[in-house]
Amino acid sequence: MAKFRLISFALCPYVQRAAIVLAEKGVPFERVNIDLANKPDWFLKLSPLGKVPVLVVEQDGREEVLFESAVIAEYLDETLAPQLHPADPLEKARHRAWIEFASATLADIYGYYTAADQRTFEEKRQAIAAKFDRLEQTLGEGPYFAGGRFGLVDAAFAPAFRYFDLFDRITGESPFDGRPKLKAWREALSERASVRGAVAPDYLEALQRFIRGKGSHLASLDLAEAA
Repeated sequence: MAKFRLISFALCPYVQRAAIVLAEKGVPFERVNIDLANKPDWFLKLSPLGKVPVLVVEQDGREEVLFESAVIAEYLDETLAPQLHPADPLEKARHRAWIEFASATLADIYGYYTAADQRTFEEKRQAIAAKFDRLEQTLGEGPYFAGGRFGLVDAAFAPAFRYFDLFDRITGESPFDGRPKLKAWREALSERASVRGAVAPDYLEALQRFIRGKGSHLASLDLAEAA
């Protein structure tokens, strides 16, 4: 059986995706955290883009290196049970499209917590709200994206929703309020063992320190709330 080594940054949501899928497959893996601000030479040799996650697959006496979270998730789903993607080609394509939507959501979230001024912060807040409205309209009865079956779309969105465990506390409001299906989905994901285990126990504290270090508008709100 293949051995897996996941090269990681502790706060990276894309790494969380890979870790969630590995956990859902029930396979052991080694996780190696690096400092993205001081990338080691061995990592730069492995990663053509200089980004995480990177999955090193040891099999049949050789090593292969995979990069990009969507590629890693697809490979794991094609080679390891249980299958998390739908079997139907059209439905599978639809799920892939929503995974791209999750990545676009993460891009807005990044802009939200790094926005230097209130105007940009508000623009990103509205962009996230618009995406969440679209999700609310798309979701069914739950508890997961495709109903009772956890899938790769769930693994893609869980790290995005996790940010709001901190954001909601800082701002005193939540974009999940008034969106009952989205709120229930978020809660179902937060209770899943693979999602909980994708980050360290001190994740929220580490994220808070990271955001404060950005000197952003959200960081100023956090410092004001703490004071």
